[in-house]
Amino acid sequence: MRIAWLTTGRGPGSYGALEYLIEAIEGGLPVEIAVVFINRDRGEAGPTDRLIEMLEANAIRVETMSSVAFRKARGGKIGKPGEPLQPWRFDYDAEVTRTLSGYDFKLGVMFGYMLIATEPLYSKFTFINDHPALPDGPIGTYQEVIAELMRAHALESGCMVNLVTGDVDRGPAVSYCRFPIRDAANEPAWEALSASEIDAAGLDEIMTMPLYADIRARGVARERPFMVETLRAVATGTLVVPPTEPVDLSEAVEDAVARSTRSV
Repeated sequence: MRIAWLTTGRGPGSYGALEYLIEAIEGGLPVEIAVVFINRDRGEAGPTDRLIEMLEANAIRVETMSSVAFRKARGGKIGKPGEPLQPWRFDYDAEVTRTLSGYDFKLGVMFGYMLIATEPLYSKFTFINDHPALPDGPIGTYQEVIAELMRAHALESGCMVNLVTGDVDRGPAVSYCRFPIRDAANEPAWEALSASEIDAAGLDEIMTMPLYADIRARGVARERPFMVETLRAVATGTLVVPPTEPVDLSEAVEDAVARSTRSV
């Protein structure tokens, strides 16, 4: 199965996820990367350049188009949360669509893309997007999700892949995995925080708490194997996008995490 992969290329997560995927493909995952699209330009940031170098060293086609430069060239603004998307965003996605139309792929993957897809893009291709929560869990960035989980004293969280639609983070769920975020290993961190303390804390303060770091680490450990297992299920025909019901891949993901832990 041929895929297109869309990312920002800004942080270590973008590099690590693609490195993990390439290793899985070399290990037998029946997936081929037709193109990686990065919404930053060469020379715009060191992490982006290092990602491009890694991809080209693996003979993977790369397309870049800076959303920042595109916005500035059109005098566009960055919209505030909750506001309608700015007109330049639709124009940008129309250009992305033209670029991707030059490649043959069955499925597009947005992983750390950090831009809300608009109709010109998701109406042309089938895209899936990773979200760091269960299908009925919190929406927003992973920072906001973890903060909400802590405030709710949740016992578990998960990872989800959803179909990209105009309903941000609420497109039909394709697959998910669940994992505990409260157990014997981190119970002292939970007990160290009172309900009133968490409720009164702002996001920046919550992000400095040991419990936040613990929950984040549990999610990060599963994000990459979860996406690989989702792609494996689609490639082998056991998962159709979108499915009638989302598929629970928890067992396969936990097996992959256990194998990774044993190999360290």
